[in-house]
Amino acid sequence: MQNDGLVRDLLAQKLATLTNGLPDEAQARLRQQAYEALTRLVADEAERVRAAIANAVKDLPDVPHGLIMALAHDSSVMVAEPVILFSPLLSSEDLIALVSAAPSPGTVAAVARRPGIDERVSDAVVASDDADAILALLDNPSAQIREAALDLLASASAEHPAWQEPLVRRPVLPPRTARALSEIVSSHLLATLAARTDLDRNCALRLAARLSGAPPAWDTGMPPELALTEARRLSRAGLLSEQSLLATVRRGDATMATALLAVAADVPVEVVERAATLRSAKGLVSLVWQAGFTMRAAAAVQGLLGMLAPGEALAAGPGGGFPLSPEELRWQMTFLSADGAP
Repeated sequence: MQNDGLVRDLLAQKLATLTNGLPDEAQARLRQQAYEALTRLVADEAERVRAAIANAVKDLPDVPHGLIMALAHDSSVMVAEPVILFSPLLSSEDLIALVSAAPSPGTVAAVARRPGIDERVSDAVVASDDADAILALLDNPSAQIREAALDLLASASAEHPAWQEPLVRRPVLPPRTARALSEIVSSHLLATLAARTDLDRNCALRLAARLSGAPPAWDTGMPPELALTEARRLSRAGLLSEQSLLATVRRGDATMATALLAVAADVPVEVVERAATLRSAKGLVSLVWQAGFTMRAAAAVQGLLGMLAPGEALAAGPGGGFPLSPEELRWQMTFLSADGAP
């Protein structure tokens, strides 16, 4: 029986080779005969025979659909997986049917790993409630996943911590998903999530607060024009001080803090926004220096406007002074104020 199985194994590989690269229609009958032989062999009880066929035809575009479906529905994942991952003949409907039938323990995970699956297939994987398959789906950067599904998985990741890292690293992370993750991700993922450039300000502020251990901070959402008008009024009244800036930062009001710093440093708001967008510790410290405030204010501004973690922010120099030389501080201001600055 072992020799018989080996013969059938070699025959399967030989027939599969014949189906690939036949030159013209004159050999169509030979191709058809080979496919018929392969189809009969797919019913073979020897797993290695079926696996050999699957690996041979997994990416061929002209294999009979019935043969591909038989392989994809094989009870052995070693047979089914190559076809599920690579066959161009499997439609979204075929993949959804595979998820529903789940003929082998690894079928759903194999579908989840297939490159470029659409939202309908991803929905079916999520609905399967197969934790390993969902992890594979989240690890698949080319899989299209609906925002609602990502929101659901982000919330459920509190009970499935293994999902958190692939969620945090998804190429596109909707705002609600990011906000949900900001509340529950493990501490070692906070910095990774906070480093994303597509977070909304409130989510970024929440993450900055968690990283620094400070109380939660939220942007009040005051229109920038009104904030600038108020900052100018405070300046004219002699009420724009380091203490007023610090109080604003403690409230988490990034819009007002930006306006206060711009007026105090006598620069356009766009200069402060540029330093914040660049997450430039040196730029923000230089703005505080130009405003006539101390490194205490610079530390607070770096956290709120630059969203810099303690390890990324500039610390005070000797005696609590500025860590940059006056020449460097002036250069930073020139760079931020230049018309061609990023």
